[in-house]
Amino acid sequence: MQHSFYLLGLLISLGCLALIDHRYRLAIWNSPKIAAKVLAIGLLFFIAWDVAGIQLDIFYSGQSQYALGWYIIKDFPVEELFFLTLLLYTPLVLSCWLERRHV
Repeated sequence: MQHSFYLLGLLISLGCLALIDHRYRLAIWNSPKIAAKVLAIGLLFFIAWDVAGIQLDIFYSGQSQYALGWYIIKDFPVEELFFLTLLLYTPLVLSCWLERRHV
């Protein structure tokens, strides 16, 4: 079980963010097509960024007892997809909330 703490933390964070989004109808539950496009474009950009960094030997995956150790490609752990999703979903929800508050 200890080998999945990082992924578990990411999933809990994403779940809580989705609950806030659902409760206040901010991003996905307000405009699902637009939110999905924003997240998809952002994910594609950051995945390409990571792959380029890996190929240029700028990025590498360190070893952690809290990660699963599963890789999509060399030095691109499965957890990275969930981290990138959280990285993009958080400001999306925040910006929708700020827009609604007219800040």
